[in-house]
Amino acid sequence: MSDIQRYSGLTRRRLLQMMALSPLLTSLPALSASRPDLSRIVTLEWLPTELLIALGVMPLAIADIPNYNLWVAEPPLAPGVIDVGQRTEPNMELIQQLKPSLLLITQGYGPDTQQLETIAPVLGVKANDGSAKPMQLAIKSLHKLADTLGLQERAEEHLRVYNDAIAKTRELMKPVAQQPVLLMTFIDPRHVLVFGQGSMFHEIMGDVGLTNAWSGEGSFWGSVSVGVERLTRIKNARVLCFDHGSADIMDAVAKTPLWKSMPFVRANQFSVVPAVWFYGATFSAMHFCKILNSTLGKPV
Repeated sequence: MSDIQRYSGLTRRRLLQMMALSPLLTSLPALSASRPDLSRIVTLEWLPTELLIALGVMPLAIADIPNYNLWVAEPPLAPGVIDVGQRTEPNMELIQQLKPSLLLITQGYGPDTQQLETIAPVLGVKANDGSAKPMQLAIKSLHKLADTLGLQERAEEHLRVYNDAIAKTRELMKPVAQQPVLLMTFIDPRHVLVFGQGSMFHEIMGDVGLTNAWSGEGSFWGSVSVGVERLTRIKNARVLCFDHGSADIMDAVAKTPLWKSMPFVRANQFSVVPAVWFYGATFSAMHFCKILNSTLGKPV
């Protein structure tokens, strides 16, 4: 045996000994970390819930299922998914009893990360980084989660479907691209939430060749609350209103002289559409594209 071979063999044996004895080395992910059990992942915010399902994994449990079904809806949850309480204050005792392999959170939202880490490993994703490109950030988060779970191929396949949906919607929107679109939802009979630059909707509208009719004030999240009377300034635009169980509010508003005087109401350019999560990822964006296609164009 050559000196090089003897040295190489000694090095390998020595490395194995060090791995067995050293907590530092055995804690290195590349050497010892195992993948989380995909059947025991708990999501405590709706963005990571959507990202996980995009990878073909249904969470064991999520926070606030009733409001998820009302405000998000797509992607749908499996019937057996467990509700662990509110997103801001989940049931920590129940989460611990579920023995999760991984807890998924949105950074800066919900319970303290250190508290969660006493139950299971925690992975956080960002909902906003100030870039005004929340969808591009969501795609980065999808890759991050896929790397953690070893599901890179599923991420790539999902993104192929997503990019295809964007491309098809862009083609279908060409005949109506000259007319701006306002996106809104009712908060109460006197206030609406409108979506401008920095929102997921604004980014996707740009990707499919549409112009946002809202040019007023904005916010870090791309949405802003304004009085209903501000909508009288919206002219020559299609208006899409997301329905989040707000039928009673809309019925009351529709009877008022102010609402009847709106230019888009008089021109029959107002449509109520299904809920889409404002701060979602690729599934929310594809759901939004379907709504655009069925309302402004044709179904994909």
